[in-house]
This record gives sequence, structure tokens and C-alpha cells, in this order.
Amino acid sequence: MSSERKSDNCLGWAARDESGFLSPFNFERRAVGDDDVSVKITHCGICYADVFFTRNKIGTAKYPMVPGHEIVGIVKEVGANVGKFKVGDHVGVGTYLNSCRDCEYCNESLEVHCSKGIVMTFDGTDVDGTPTKGGYSEFIVAHERYCYQIPENYPMELAAPLLCAGITVYTPMVRHKMNTQPGKSLGVIGLGGLGHMAVKFGKAFGLKVTVLSTSMSKKDDALTLLGADRFVLSSDKEEMDALEKSLDFIVDTASGVHPFDSYMPLLKPGGILALVGAPSEVKLNPMSLIMGMRSIAGSAVGGTKMTQEMINFCAEHKIYPEIELIPIQYANEALERLEKSDVKFRFVIDIANSLN
Repeated sequence: MSSERKSDNCLGWAARDESGFLSPFNFERRAVGDDDVSVKITHCGICYADVFFTRNKIGTAKYPMVPGHEIVGIVKEVGANVGKFKVGDHVGVGTYLNSCRDCEYCNESLEVHCSKGIVMTFDGTDVDGTPTKGGYSEFIVAHERYCYQIPENYPMELAAPLLCAGITVYTPMVRHKMNTQPGKSLGVIGLGGLGHMAVKFGKAFGLKVTVLSTSMSKKDDALTLLGADRFVLSSDKEEMDALEKSLDFIVDTASGVHPFDSYMPLLKPGGILALVGAPSEVKLNPMSLIMGMRSIAGSAVGGTKMTQEMINFCAEHKIYPEIELIPIQYANEALERLEKSDVKFRFVIDIANSLN
């Protein structure tokens, strides 16, 4: 049933200033409306966005800030009009909590591209005018449209990274129909939280997967753990030259500045590089595009329909992110390690067993 009052006091961990340092913080969640779901959070993945926003890298931070947008939990209350969920369901909440629900993009379930802009899960502005606060907390209130059903047999801690890392790489692969072309060749630049999911999806789609990395230490994980078909050290010119015109599609997950002119020749004529990382700049010789009819495409997370499709696909095909499960008390150290690229794949916070 729907609540007429503000939700009970919520405990979270928040940054108070640009240091990004997190510490316990009590705050009030907004009331549960007729179309809302209140979710008791069990797990929350750690994304580089948590570093980026808590440290005010773009100058729009609203403090105190509770980060976290890879949220999984159990429904504890539903509004009077909610039909998709019931108390006890396993659900996920991703990178956004709201959109206009009336523009051409929302009507096509592409809410992330809403003409009026999305409401981000943290550091946004909620429907009651208060700053949104994310998943490093006990519970969250969201409109049912922006919540996702997590199959009962899918481990909760493994579901969390799907809500950002998973959907971020799944979206461009499906949009460019790599899920319907088995036998095609996929390149994956970077093997972190996003990159390892791109490898897993690529193998599930029946693609021939090549991992491109600056670190030889990633080779065993790429080939043995993830099942990639080939590993190439991107600083090895001979190996890179041997890959020329061999890849149909590249998913570029690297966030640091990197030389695009080294990667574009690897694409076949008409090939596409999908940029999902966030380097500070993109520099390349235009002939890299012109001579091979190649393209660079940008992509963010997906709309609600595709996100649910991706979750269901992972459950059906037993695709599970590789994670390091941590208590909330380790969050500051985890964020430091993430900024230094000192993490294999994805940190996930065990909210249920450590936030108290």
C-alpha cells in the first residue's frame, strides 16, 4: 500500500565535499507515492561515476552526496497503482529514476535520451525537489517504471553490476545487431568492469572476441577466465599490425586518453567502434574513418525495455559479472583503488550485511 508520510529515516554513506570522502549519514527518503516502489537495498555496485561525481569533477555536485547507481534489493512497500511488483520481489534500480514519460524517446522506451532530461539516481533532483541519493544506503524509493525485475535464481550480488556496466556495453552491441551475427569479430578495448562484460556478451552472441589491453597481466583473465579467443597487447606494433582489417566491431571501454589511430585500422571497411568509456578527448586522423568507411559511435546506458531484456538474457544464459564483494566500511579504499585502476572487474558493496 502507499504511504502518506515521508519514509523513515534512512542511513547511508555520503561525501560532504570535493574530497569525496564518505562517512555515515542519516537522511529522509521521500514519501512512497501511488506509482512508487520502496526497495530495501541488499547490494550496490561501485562505478567510476561514484568517484567522478563525489569529487565534483564536472562542478555540479550537491552535498551531502550519497553515490551508487547499481542497486539491487527487495521490495518492501508498493504504491496503490503499482502492478509490476509486489512486496518480496527482487528488483534492480539503475542510473536514472525518472524522465518526462511523454516525449518521443520515452514513448519508444529510450528514456535515457528523454528530451527533457533524466533524473539521475544520485546528484539529481527528485520529484519532491530534493537531491536524489543513491545506493550506498538502506533503501530507495523509485517509480515502478524505472525498476527492473531480477529473476529469483539470479544471485543478488552479481545482479548489481548489470544495472550500469552490463547495460552500457549490451546497448551498443544490440543496437548494431552484433547479437544476431554469430561468427563476426568483436574487439574489446580494456578489461575492467565494462570490458569483461563485453567479452561475456560477445561469447554469448557467438562472436570471435579479441581483447586489446595495455597490460599483459590481463592476458590470463581474458583467455582462461573469460574465454576470449585472442589477447593482444596494444603496445605491440607487430601484433596490432597483424590485426589490420580483421574486426567487425569494437567496444571501447577505456576511460584514459588513448590513441584512436592505433585502433581504427583494426576495423574492416564499414566497421564501427562504439565508445562507452569517457576519455577526456578523442583525437584521430580523419583518414582513419574516410578510407575505410569506418565510424565511431557513442553510447550510454539503455532504456528501460532494453535493460530488462539484458537482465533476462543474463539469467537465461547464466552470464555473471566477476566481482569483489566488500563491506561498506571499505568503500573509501575501494574508490581510491578504482581511480588507480587497481580492481579486477567490479566492486560490489554488501549493503545488507555491513550497513548498520
